Amino acid sequence: MTSLHRVVVLAAEGVVPFELGIPARIFGACEYAAGTPLYEVLVCTPSGGPVHTDAGFSIAVDHGPEALATADTVIVPPSHGLGALYEDGRLDEELASALARIRPGTRIVSICTGAFVVAAAGLLDDRPATTHWNEATNFKRLFPQVRVDEEVLFVDDGDMLSSAGAAAGVDLCLHLVRRDHGSAIANRVARICVVPPWRDGGQAQYIERPVPAPSTATTAATRAWALERLERPLTLGELAAHARMSVRTFTRRFRDEAGVTPGQWLTAQRVELAKQLLETSDLPIDHIADRAGFGSANSLRQHLRTAIGVSPAAYRRTFHTAEVG
Repeated sequence: MTSLHRVVVLAAEGVVPFELGIPARIFGACEYAAGTPLYEVLVCTPSGGPVHTDAGFSIAVDHGPEALATADTVIVPPSHGLGALYEDGRLDEELASALARIRPGTRIVSICTGAFVVAAAGLLDDRPATTHWNEATNFKRLFPQVRVDEEVLFVDDGDMLSSAGAAAGVDLCLHLVRRDHGSAIANRVARICVVPPWRDGGQAQYIERPVPAPSTATTAATRAWALERLERPLTLGELAAHARMSVRTFTRRFRDEAGVTPGQWLTAQRVELAKQLLETSDLPIDHIADRAGFGSANSLRQHLRTAIGVSPAAYRRTFHTAEVG
């Protein structure tokens, strides 16, 4: 039997319980159809002893820093008990020693301000990353060598990934499941956890944008309507008419709510639909292009290469695999 992919979560002093629990909740729900688990999730602390959380209670774990040396993926959630780190960008000796145990080539993931820990260890030098938008200015001050994008939900740079705050950690973990095992399993996990199956990493963080008043029209219903009609051309005028707004008002409000233009959003949804069909069906690529609203196989190829850097055929070869019972 193939060994499970081991995810080790590092809980430092002052760890935030919500983000600490995300990996176990998401990866722990990943199974093949017959119930075979796909991941093993361990939690460790830098000392092996208990740590305080920022929620008024302490946690005791079963593993010390030695678990990091056995990890296939290491996840660093945010911790609010590392005051000096947020002031001078330096790790204390115990935490630095724990991180030094991680094997080269291990996939490293930070959630929210966990990126401060990873950056302080020098692991994000000259690489793209994100963190909570409210901490981005301080992050840039402390780690100018990191290419920070505080606008996005998460950043995937291969073996180094980072997310914005709180729920963006859920998005990133689901993205990893999708990357590892395809959309069918990721979507099933999302249903089990009662969360949206997909929010694109490039979607904007919610950065102090006002919530529309109850009497203010939104574009949510039109987005849902469009998702049911991706196979046909949808013009900006048609979308605005459905929302009963002028094109100008609709475009502005759409961007405020979704973080992207209507055209960018439609393209992203069509790419996602095409990916799901490539993974879960044997339809010819030109049929998938029609179903996803790209019109031609060539258009689908161009958009998929732009979005994820591979052709439809290469994507299918990678992800169109039968589930193991």
